[in-house]
Amino acid sequence: MNLTSRKVTVQKPAEALFDFLCDVKNFEKLMPDTISKFEIIRDDAFVFALKGMPEIALELKEVNSPIQLTLGAISDKLPFTLIGNIEAINELSSYVSLQFEGDFNPMMAMMIKGPITKFIETLSSNLEGL
Repeated sequence: MNLTSRKVTVQKPAEALFDFLCDVKNFEKLMPDTISKFEIIRDDAFVFALKGMPEIALELKEVNSPIQLTLGAISDKLPFTLIGNIEAINELSSYVSLQFEGDFNPMMAMMIKGPITKFIETLSSNLEGL
């Protein structure tokens, strides 16, 4: 299952936005209002839970400064990645879009498509508001 958020404009240079996203504790600022847990477990990993959803642990898997970073699920139960694609506009702002890639059976994909789409759109909207 592949989902992509809309491309939003962030009033930060690409390098600054990349650095912001590589610091996993900043993801707490981007989470939806329905967050029930956010905890840093390592310098490159965090656990979060949204109300009514299981806990998900993510870690920084790959970095390609300053254009892309990949977060991946630590658990094999929900194998997915969340990719941040950054594109410089000028020295003061940049575009970012989020891409969710997961390997789920058709029933699971049908159940989570709506909540995951809403989740990545919320992250994008919150990035836009930085």
